[in-house]
Amino acid sequence: MPVGIDEDGRERLVFIEGEVPVAPYPEWSQSDAALASVARLLRGLHDAAREFDPQGLSWNEGLADPAGGTVVCHNDVELSNVVFRDGIAVALLDFEFAAPGRPVYDLAQLARLCVPIEDDFDQHRIGWLPADRAARLRLVADAYGLEPGGRAELLTAVTDALTRIEAAARRSIAAGGSNTVAMLSRRGGIEKFDRRRHWWSAHYHQFAAALL
Repeated sequence: MPVGIDEDGRERLVFIEGEVPVAPYPEWSQSDAALASVARLLRGLHDAAREFDPQGLSWNEGLADPAGGTVVCHNDVELSNVVFRDGIAVALLDFEFAAPGRPVYDLAQLARLCVPIEDDFDQHRIGWLPADRAARLRLVADAYGLEPGGRAELLTAVTDALTRIEAAARRSIAAGGSNTVAMLSRRGGIEKFDRRRHWWSAHYHQFAAALL
């Protein structure tokens, strides 16, 4: 994990002891306890980031909140970017897509990746076990401490996050991004975005009811 830059320009890193799950994700990393701990960790990041002024700095806008904001968000909290100890999240990794935004949008990105918000076919393909995903979204909101007024905003932010990642992938493909094409070929092709969008639309009311 980066902790600073030396005077000679070299990045200083620190090793964080723990386990980092990768797909197909081990069962322990898919537990409700693990998910809740990730949401709590993200809340801690947001609370700390409120004291930081992000203005005037350069950020990777690829997955940034389209509505903008002033709190530095991670924007890519997936399980392989989290360090766990005894099944509990203790650190976040890979801040490549960090940028100012709304905390609720960052929480929506976490939900997209860790609930996950995914079509059944693609969920199974990357190793997610069957689960009540509407209940898991409620768990994310509860563990984060999202106030009742922010829960409808979370639903809208999930839609924003789904749209944002799809648009970024399509832009990269249109620009001849070979890495994106290769990644998508491993992860279900560009059609996965159509499947995900249709699945979210079909199940939206279930997630809305769970957040009441």
